[in-house]
Amino acid sequence: MEYIENLLINLVDVAILLFEFMGVLVLIITGIRGIIDYFRKYPLTRLNLAKGMAMGLEFKLGSEILRTVIVRDYKEILTVAGIILLRATLTFLIHWEIKNEEAQNAALKEPEDKA
Repeated sequence: MEYIENLLINLVDVAILLFEFMGVLVLIITGIRGIIDYFRKYPLTRLNLAKGMAMGLEFKLGSEILRTVIVRDYKEILTVAGIILLRATLTFLIHWEIKNEEAQNAALKEPEDKA
């Protein structure tokens, strides 16, 4: 039984590292793409940047949820819960920004379609 528990802990640790790595990678690529788009004056730069940030945070949030599997005491639970709450709030705010940016882009595009 202890072997299975150790196997689960090791599997979760690897998955956490993978999710963290993917989140960081997505954020770096999005940031670089955002800088390039900014200098090219691409009109959807903010929208693409927000979508990339949201995706990166989704991976980071996934790693924190996995971290709850191996938490051992209440202090760790509170720390992980706080991190999850903070990242979920950031994700919600970014999705709200994406929705507003898409609505604004659609409103700007409508007059062009009618012309």
